[in-house]
Amino acid sequence: MDKQLTIRFWILVGIVAISGFSQGMLLPLIAVIFEQDGISSSINGLHATGIYIGVLLISPFMEKPLRKFGYKPIILTGGFLVVLSLALFPLWKSFWFWFVLRLIIGIGDNMLHFGTQTWITSFSTIDKRGRNIALYGLFFGLGFAVGPVMTSFLEISEALPFIISTIITLIAWMTLFFLRNEFPDQEIETTSILSTFKRFGSAWKYAWIAFLPPFSYGFLEASLNGNFPVYALRNGIDLQGVSIILPAFAIGSIVFQLPLGMLSDRFGRRTILIYCMLSGTIVFTAAGMIQQSVFLLFICFFIAGMLVGSTYSLGISYMADLLPKQLLPAGNIMCSVLFSLGSISGPFIGGLAIQYLKGGSFFYVISIMLVSILIALFIFRSNKEQQSNVQSA
Repeated sequence: MDKQLTIRFWILVGIVAISGFSQGMLLPLIAVIFEQDGISSSINGLHATGIYIGVLLISPFMEKPLRKFGYKPIILTGGFLVVLSLALFPLWKSFWFWFVLRLIIGIGDNMLHFGTQTWITSFSTIDKRGRNIALYGLFFGLGFAVGPVMTSFLEISEALPFIISTIITLIAWMTLFFLRNEFPDQEIETTSILSTFKRFGSAWKYAWIAFLPPFSYGFLEASLNGNFPVYALRNGIDLQGVSIILPAFAIGSIVFQLPLGMLSDRFGRRTILIYCMLSGTIVFTAAGMIQQSVFLLFICFFIAGMLVGSTYSLGISYMADLLPKQLLPAGNIMCSVLFSLGSISGPFIGGLAIQYLKGGSFFYVISIMLVSILIALFIFRSNKEQQSNVQSA
């Protein structure tokens, strides 16, 4: 990449890191606050879906504005919504007010991620795509790893984590003004919502397998950060133990994000994803058997992060391999939609498992989800003619 592309790339991944920080903070922070207030685990988990409902609500309406206004305005608008919502959390502690703020953050985060993902995949060459998207995921993971540590500030003030997150996000958002706006590929008509949904259908038809890894990552991220604090507190692990265990998953994903991306460039996304899903299933099954040991859970979370903490970025790279450039905006939206569906179902199913089942059922639910995607990866066979079929459609 030349100097201008390099500067753009690092500003975009820096923005994503701050987005990861705010998301990594919100899930466990609000889960702990509500648990201390006596709210049930299933309702707690349902509240966590607010972000991802926001993602789903805005998804069908983002492609046309992106093509009309370009990448920069979409990312700026999304970042502004996140900053504003974070600033409003300390003003009024209310279950439904906080739910609405989470929903708005979901809208903003989806605009931000959609813009950055599509921009990066559009200017990345195929031999560097895995590496670039891995760095994208790496920096999101770095932010996400730091986020849960903010729960320790609850002992000082309930508002302090929100205030710190607002200031940091605002500073990162301002760096976007240094970027020159660009527009995505304009080879196809975008005159109606109907044509947008037709492109969603085409993207799903030819790259459905690539959308399942983002689903798995959403399921994992939201259930681990939204449910695990409640699960741990009910199983005798204190808040300090939670703040040690939770970042382990993100740290593990940071360690292997770039190597896995580079390996996928060399050996293929599908092959690497098969190994990741199989190994992740084994690790989470093991976690269900040693659920009361802080040290052993830390090790399991770290190894799981190494193995399945890169599934979102691998899925995006896989999607970009399977689709032509003119379908990349639709493909990136579909990645976000499946990520959101996983993020919505994860906390709710996890909350039900904690409330009604015993033992390590919380971890076994995750294992069942991973092995289901593993089976789908074995079934799928990439057809070299897919791209030419899409081009002629």
